[in-house]
Formats: sequence, C-alpha cells, structure tokens
Amino acid sequence: MYLTMFLSSVGFSIVIMSVWPYLQKIDPTADASFLGWIIASYSIGQMVASPLFGLWSNYRPRREPLVISTAISVAANCLYAYVHVPHSHNKYYMLTARALVGFGAGNVAVVRSYIAGATSLTERTSAMANTSACQAVGFILGPVFQTCFTLIGEEGITWKLIRLQLNMYTAPVLFGALLGVINIILIFAILREHRVDDLGRQCNSINSEGEESGVLDQDAEGNVDHVAVVAINFLFFVILFVFAVFETIATPLTMDMYSWTRKEAVFYNGIILSVVGIESVIVFMVVKTLSKKTGERAILHGGLLIVLVGFFILLPWGKKLPNIQWQEIKNNSIPRTTFTEMLMPFWSLQAMQLPSNHTVEPVGCPVTQSWCLNTPMIYLAQYISSDILIGLGYPVCNVMSYTLYSKILGPKPQGVYMGWLTASGSGARILGPVFVSQIYTHLGPRWAFSLICGVVVVSLLLLEIVYKRLIAFSVRYGRMQEESC
Repeated sequence: MYLTMFLSSVGFSIVIMSVWPYLQKIDPTADASFLGWIIASYSIGQMVASPLFGLWSNYRPRREPLVISTAISVAANCLYAYVHVPHSHNKYYMLTARALVGFGAGNVAVVRSYIAGATSLTERTSAMANTSACQAVGFILGPVFQTCFTLIGEEGITWKLIRLQLNMYTAPVLFGALLGVINIILIFAILREHRVDDLGRQCNSINSEGEESGVLDQDAEGNVDHVAVVAINFLFFVILFVFAVFETIATPLTMDMYSWTRKEAVFYNGIILSVVGIESVIVFMVVKTLSKKTGERAILHGGLLIVLVGFFILLPWGKKLPNIQWQEIKNNSIPRTTFTEMLMPFWSLQAMQLPSNHTVEPVGCPVTQSWCLNTPMIYLAQYISSDILIGLGYPVCNVMSYTLYSKILGPKPQGVYMGWLTASGSGARILGPVFVSQIYTHLGPRWAFSLICGVVVVSLLLLEIVYKRLIAFSVRYGRMQEESC
C-alpha cells in the first residue's frame, strides 16, 4: 500500500517539468492556456475516480480496484509515450493520457481505506503518517527521476518497428509504467485482505472473497457523525487549496519581487521546494510520536495556526517597491504585452516565451500588473520564513485530517468516504491555481494572501465549533475510553 501511494505521486510529478517543452514539440498549435488544462486534467481524473474506486472497494476485494487502477495508469503512461505519432490533435492525446493517469491515481482512496481498516486506533496515526511520507517522497523523487532522464537528450533512441521514441520526455513515463507493472505483480503476490476493529482484534472483512457481503462485527453498529465528516472534508479542501496556492505562486512571485530570470526562478524555487519536501517527511515522522502525547485534534489546530502565520508573513509590509519591468522593457526594446499574457497559467514557468528576435529577458514586476506601482515588495527573508512555516504546517494538517477522518468513520467500510476526501483534495488542487492566477494578477499579493488568511481563519473557527465531535467512532459509542483523541 505504501508503494502504491508512492507510485501514485511519482506518476504526477515525474513529468511535470517537461510537459510544456514536450507539448510544444509534438503540437506547435498548443498554447500556454492549454498547458493549464493538461496539468489540471490529472486532478480532474483523480477527483472523478476516487469515489468510484472507493465504492468498488467497499463491496469487492480491494485487489480488484487496485490492479485495474494501476493498469489504467500503466496504459496511460504508454499512451503519453506515443502522443507524437498521430499527425494532428496531438495535444488532445496528451490531455487524455494525463487525465487517465489521474484517473488511475484515484486508487489512493482504496489505499487509505485499506490502511484504516487494517490498523487499530493506536496504530492509525503512525500508519497514516507513513502513507503521507511515501506520497511526499514520491513528489520529491519524481522531478529527480526526470532530471536523470534528461541525460538521454531530446532525440534519444528510436525503435522504428514499434514507432517508439525513447528520449528525455518519454523515458520517465515508460519508467513509471514499469514501476506500475511491478506494483501489480506485488499486489497479486503480497496483498491480503486484513481487517481489525479499533482495539486491534481480528474481524471478518466484507472484502474477502467467499464471504457474505455485509457481514460486519457488532462494533460497526451505529451511525457515522456526518457533521464531523463534512467538517473534515472542508478542512482538508482548505489545507490542499492553500498548499496548491503556495506551490503555484512561488515562481511568479519570486520573479516579480526579486527580478529573477526564468532560469533563476526554476533553480532557486526547485531547491526551496525540495527542502520543504524533506522537511515534510521529517514532520511526518515526528508527528507520529507527538500525537500520542497531545492528540490529533490539538495538532491539527496547531498546524492550521502555523499555516496562517506562514501566509500572514507573506503580506507586504515595507515601503520599498519591487523593480518595475517597464524600465527593463524600455531599455531592451522588448514589447511588454507578452509577459502578462504568458503569466496567467503559472503551472509551468516555461510558458513565458520571449519573442524570437530578442535575446535579453525582461525582469522585475511587469507594469501591466497595476499593483506593482504601489505594493511594497515582499523581502526574501519573508518568503523563506513563509516557506519554512508552510512546509511545517501543511504535512501536520494533512496527516491529522486523514487520521481523524478514519477514526470518525470507525469500523464501517471507508472506501466511498475516503474517495470523497480524496476528491475534495483534487478539487482544491484544481481551484487553487485558478484562484491565485486571477487574484494575484489583477489585485496583487496583498489581496491574494489576505484572502488566504481569511480562509484559514474560517477553518480555525469551524474546527473550534466541531472540536468535540472529532472523536473516534468507538469512543463516541462508549466502546473505548478517549485517551488523546
């Protein structure tokens, strides 16, 4: 299950840096706005698939949706490697391939529902933290794999018999497909249905073949607290929403505030995000021990407060204005209209192309963003401090949301519920970039980060309101004493 979660995140991140140059190579008609759809298609596919695979896992052996979903991802990666073959509409084949990879990644709902059913309450936080750590490592290593494959070069090797081009763009997805095949073999060879109650006692699983569907132990009697379920879904949406904003805004913000070139922004932000990823893995490990002393609810509350402080620090405070790009444009005789037009997608820095007859890249905050003329710059120390805090608060909130959610649901089959939670996270990853691209471009960082702070404050208020309801199913029905839930 950990490996499946790892491969799911690798499938997203292993091509994220090369999508735009590959898209331009196979279909010159594709523009930067279409790139946004290709990036978003992964999350859309996952959002659609998660509840479906979750429902499937509630009534059938979990091996079935896991194998089918992984097979879909393998096929989609192979399709991505062949999108150069058709003579037209290549961009739509790439869009389809990425959407199907996301659809296959809907199996994370099955993974988390399996882990929830196979662990006792005392084991749950640790298992969920390990799962999230594997997911984070996948996001970190994906771009590393991509970087290694760049040594193959753009031309690479071509097998004319099967019309396969093995180059820096296709090798990562073929590697992902190979990992998927290995994952399927391991699912058949190793995975066994296993279900315990909240105390860790073995009990019947409705997912095992040969057993009557619907045979549950007596501890499953009782209704799930749907108010708590909806609250956690909302909190999880907000957590992933603000992190998607954080990821999306990094490149354009640093280019505007610090006059970094595209190359510098990619390099420095790549280092920063890698450090944040490593920080997250460490936090996942620490939070397992900390939760035993303080409880999940208190840690979730603390994590949201840290995220709030992280975005509050990003608000412009000083008097110094950022360098204005119109001066650079004037000095280099470069038209200033192209920069803002290409800024909107944000998902890929390479979307911002200079005219072919110019060699000097404009830097600074473009005058076409009117807020650049009156909004103070965000100092580098503010940005770094914010990165550290958000990198600390996000993994805490992520793990605690999943852990509390699974405990609230109790011994009942959790596939559908986990599917909805995954879908809410996918929706947040779609809407976050759209939100920040509009607010940041037209109103600036002060409005963008103020609104984010407002959203986090609302989440903290909601957490206060439902705080006493966020308890384990067994505790709610008096079958266990509340220790540090």
